[in-house]
Amino acid sequence: MGQAKKVVLAYSGGVDTSVCIPYLKEKYGVEEVIAFAADLGQGDELEPIRVKALDAGASDSIVGDLIKPFVEEFAFPAIRTNALYEGRYPLSTALARPLIARRLVELAKELGADAVAHGCTGKGNDQVRFDVAIAALAPHLKVLTPAREWGMSREETIAYGELFGIPAPVTKKSPYSIDLNLLGRSIEAGSLEDPMVAPPEEVFAMTCSIAQAPDAAEEIELGFEFGNPVSINGVILEPVKLIDQLNKLAGKHGFGRLDIIENRVVGIKSREIYETPGLLLLIRAHQELESLTLSADVLQTKVQLERKWADLVYQGLWFTPLKEAIDAFIDKTQIDVNGVVKIRLHKGNAVVVGRSSSINSLYIPSMATYGKEDEFNHKAAEGFIYVWGLPSRLWASNKRK
Repeated sequence: MGQAKKVVLAYSGGVDTSVCIPYLKEKYGVEEVIAFAADLGQGDELEPIRVKALDAGASDSIVGDLIKPFVEEFAFPAIRTNALYEGRYPLSTALARPLIARRLVELAKELGADAVAHGCTGKGNDQVRFDVAIAALAPHLKVLTPAREWGMSREETIAYGELFGIPAPVTKKSPYSIDLNLLGRSIEAGSLEDPMVAPPEEVFAMTCSIAQAPDAAEEIELGFEFGNPVSINGVILEPVKLIDQLNKLAGKHGFGRLDIIENRVVGIKSREIYETPGLLLLIRAHQELESLTLSADVLQTKVQLERKWADLVYQGLWFTPLKEAIDAFIDKTQIDVNGVVKIRLHKGNAVVVGRSSSINSLYIPSMATYGKEDEFNHKAAEGFIYVWGLPSRLWASNKRK
């Protein structure tokens, strides 16, 4: 462990990852720590974070723009899969981890590093996601996890950092732990650790409260091609801008807040607050378009695989053969998912009020109508029902005997 001389550290600018820099050098014997901060569309000014790593003792500090691949290679597959962990959480944080891990591995190779490192604790999900993804991509690359091993309390970590010139947090007004990227925010800790305490309004930043949301409803149309979102109200937008605009549109109406008890990978339950306005809206619209364009048996099979896909991503198993196999199925189904979905946003709700697919719709008006245009063969129903119900009648007859 102490033999690694050059290490690439996943760096966020927080206390733990900042303290990792001197700790790796003092306790692990690392000579060079290269900090890497990922720009995932969080909107923060990353230059101060880059400089902070240098001030903490990093030999180099790199900021990588990963926004475009984050959306196109990770968010869009999640939308095509309707991925909701435990049926509720749209994986806004989990989707970022395999991308960061992939870039860490690439940097380690490019820079000739002996190891990579992260500042995750032993209690959370991210340690699993980083470690497993790195092992899948570079099995022989060492992964150093100082925050999981140093055994220091929060106060002790801050004090240790101060010995090396790392300033303590300037305020303790906010006790919350927040993760932010283009897809959403996750908020935990503080008063939120009591599952009976309602989240205070101060924890939200991407969504309005119901009271502050507009009184008037707003209808929008979302266009999809091959399962990917491509337009808002008929205007074609590049992927990053599309999600950014939907965050603002849906967030303005108070849509996208989640308050859930979540089952972590390590076996404990945690209370999580999420804001994912754009991503959640796109998944809801995509589900509706699939109901119009996919056959019943494909939909039923896809629903089962969607849950498994979400589990795999949440559990850090992005780079696995099972996920790749499910991806192949999902991609095949999306060939026919083309069309438009109309949604009404109002006071925290997003209600589907229309859906259309000029090419791939399986809704046939002449078969569905009860009017004079009805072309369904009603007489054929009798024979169908006889054969369909035959096993039930034979079973009932046998029971009567």
